[in-house]
Amino acid sequence: MATTAGAFVAGGIAACGAVTATHPFETVKIRMQLQGELQTKGHQPHHYRGPFHGVGVIVRNEGLRGIYRGIGCAYVYQVLLNGCRLGFYEPMRNGLATLLLRDGKKQNLGINMFCGASSGIIGAAAGSPFFLVKTRLQSYSPFLPVGTQHNYRNAVDGLSQIYKAEGLGGLYRGVGAAMIRTGFGSSVQLPTYFFAKRRLVKHLGMEEGALLHLASSTVSGFVVCCFMHPPDTIMSRLYNQNGNLYKGVFDCLGKTIRTEGFFAIYKGFLPHLARILPHTILTLSLAEQTNKLIRKFEQKILPASALGDAKGLSRN
Repeated sequence: MATTAGAFVAGGIAACGAVTATHPFETVKIRMQLQGELQTKGHQPHHYRGPFHGVGVIVRNEGLRGIYRGIGCAYVYQVLLNGCRLGFYEPMRNGLATLLLRDGKKQNLGINMFCGASSGIIGAAAGSPFFLVKTRLQSYSPFLPVGTQHNYRNAVDGLSQIYKAEGLGGLYRGVGAAMIRTGFGSSVQLPTYFFAKRRLVKHLGMEEGALLHLASSTVSGFVVCCFMHPPDTIMSRLYNQNGNLYKGVFDCLGKTIRTEGFFAIYKGFLPHLARILPHTILTLSLAEQTNKLIRKFEQKILPASALGDAKGLSRN
């Protein structure tokens, strides 16, 4: 792997490439999570009925601009989130393994999950204001509105309006849910990816390359979606609320289940899966390639001592 700074850059570039392809499903997911908010069964609208139906409805009524609302915020958020997640994971894992196991190369599931969650939580906290505005931009629809509507001209206007109305605290509304959500996902994303990768090499004889990266990423993406979706639904509602409809994570969870039933926290699961599978595959596969490019670049400009301890993703 490249140095920590190099891995941060590589992770951010890879995630931006992935989010460009998967952003439409994210828009559908958010609208499905918000439709019928706190309405009893039988009284909930069903404007968006699945990933492909939702994309079709939005494109027909709002065009490509509608399906790509909030893409600028998504880029910033992905750079911060995945830059931290992919950039800090290996140094943290290596340091803890050295401290606790006396061998930085040794793999331990508990350490891997802790470092995955910690690196993700750092990224989620750093990028929370951008995810907040992204959620509100994506939920807005002049044709088929769901949830609270926020009519921001663009990301800068959104950040400005929130800051003027609610101060710095308003920009970090829902950050607790964001950290829980990302902690859940990150705790399993990289450990599952590397676990699947090692098992595929050991038991199926797969060799380092695009096919191995694709298979490992697919396994990782499915597991991430299962762990991450309930807190993701809660986060979307906390981010999109106006005023104090919810007092916090557990208040939102309780109100949602009491009013809409337990499976309300799994609203939008299929669009989420449709987004996160290709997103995880593209992010982790691209990260392998961007890390190699960054590593080559660093070898030309940095002294050997600065690169001595860096390890490739392919060696984990």
